[in-house]
Amino acid sequence: MTGPLPDVVIGSGPAGVSVATALLARGRPVVMLDGGRDLPAEAEAQRSALAATPPEGWSKAQRNAWQAGQFDAAGAEVRRFGTGYAMEPAEATFAEADGLALRASLAVGGLSNFWGSAMLPYRQEDMTGWPISAADLAPHYAAVMDFVPMAGVEDALAPLFPALPMAGRSPILPGPQARAVLARHRPSARFRMGLARQAVASGCKGCGMCLHGCPWRLIWSARDQVARLRQQGGLDHRPGAPVVSIVESGSDAVVYRADGTAIRGARAYLAAGVLGSAAILLRSLPGMRELTMADSAQGFLPTIQTVRTDGAPDRVPFHTLPQIFAELSDPAVSPHTVHAQLYGWNEYYERDLRANHGRKIPFSGPIWRALSRRLVVAQIFLHSAHSAQVRLGLAEDGRLQADVRPNPQTLDHLKAAAAAMGRQLRLSGLQPLTFALRPGAVGSGFHAGSTLPMAVAAGAGQSDVLGRPAGWQRLHVVDSSILPAIPATTITLAVMANAHRIGAYNPS
Repeated sequence: MTGPLPDVVIGSGPAGVSVATALLARGRPVVMLDGGRDLPAEAEAQRSALAATPPEGWSKAQRNAWQAGQFDAAGAEVRRFGTGYAMEPAEATFAEADGLALRASLAVGGLSNFWGSAMLPYRQEDMTGWPISAADLAPHYAAVMDFVPMAGVEDALAPLFPALPMAGRSPILPGPQARAVLARHRPSARFRMGLARQAVASGCKGCGMCLHGCPWRLIWSARDQVARLRQQGGLDHRPGAPVVSIVESGSDAVVYRADGTAIRGARAYLAAGVLGSAAILLRSLPGMRELTMADSAQGFLPTIQTVRTDGAPDRVPFHTLPQIFAELSDPAVSPHTVHAQLYGWNEYYERDLRANHGRKIPFSGPIWRALSRRLVVAQIFLHSAHSAQVRLGLAEDGRLQADVRPNPQTLDHLKAAAAAMGRQLRLSGLQPLTFALRPGAVGSGFHAGSTLPMAVAAGAGQSDVLGRPAGWQRLHVVDSSILPAIPATTITLAVMANAHRIGAYNPS
């Protein structure tokens, strides 16, 4: 081999493309390894057919066919574009994982193929005790925004998140429910709401298919940046067998794949997602028998809109991504920010009401249909300090063994957060149904990490500020595994900025 050894990036999700983008900007050659799963040809053909016609021209049969994939999904499975290609089934990752809803991905772009597109930076108030600050991440938030589209406006949330200025950006038009709520909102020191910030490109058609797969692929996925980096040159993308382990050999890092091949690089940057990275680390770090993963607990608080809106929430154009972000800073509830994402009408509501209550009340279909059009659901997230932990080890067959350790105070904190947020939402015309608060399963919010948290001086079970495990020099972990904690606010943008920060630093 002639020329310098490349840097090897393991994973093509948001963290992987962010560190690769920074490395390429430094002039480093990059080899990217991932599982290579992509949208099946049949689903791609169905997507293309929908995208060729304005949503007003779609038949009911076409809509139903596109939505059937998700409605037919079992358990914790999430499907987009009618298929679950982007999410590994539990048995592929775990030998045992009772009570854990978090899943891994081997797709190009990772879990960003089916995420909800919500984007916020971390507040300095939620980074107390971290070896890095919000100021350290600020320039890297800006760098990420150079290749990720962002929809939103400058509003009442701006003072809380100065690292993500929204001036000059355009929102996805909110629905009538969100407009009515925000028109009545009066921000205070403890509670603020504003339009959701979403990683969505301009040109939204308002087809309402966001939770089933945007036919125009306007919801950003890391696969978009993989394609862009390949086109620009410098990125050698090698999809195929998963990575098994990493070793340091002299001044090199050697990455071993499941097919027996080995790739030698100057450095390795591990971005396989918290579960994928945990398995690789457990096989690679001498003496490491288990890792402890932190979760950001979440739950769903339904509310009924009590004020008149200026239109029907299910009439095209509309979208079903989060419409409003709400931030609660109340020391009586938590020393950390409580974050909520408010969702207006979507087709899940009526189905859920009918499934849970329809059989008890014959001929009640019209009631549930009308009620679903007044529902606004707040998905509330807590800081990992109030949430469960998960011990991760390796089973004899090489899969992960997950042991969920519930936090006995999680439900109390979630109830307190729902009550406090409910009092504020009532002022904006939403009547909270606190009796119907529904806690989510551990990991179901996909906000998890901290298995190898960063520290100023990394000890056993920690990494340094460049994501290097104690005693290592050429392996950098760059995904959520190295976050010191998991704040309640959205995780993806902070993970991407931190990965970019590490990739932009020249440690040699």
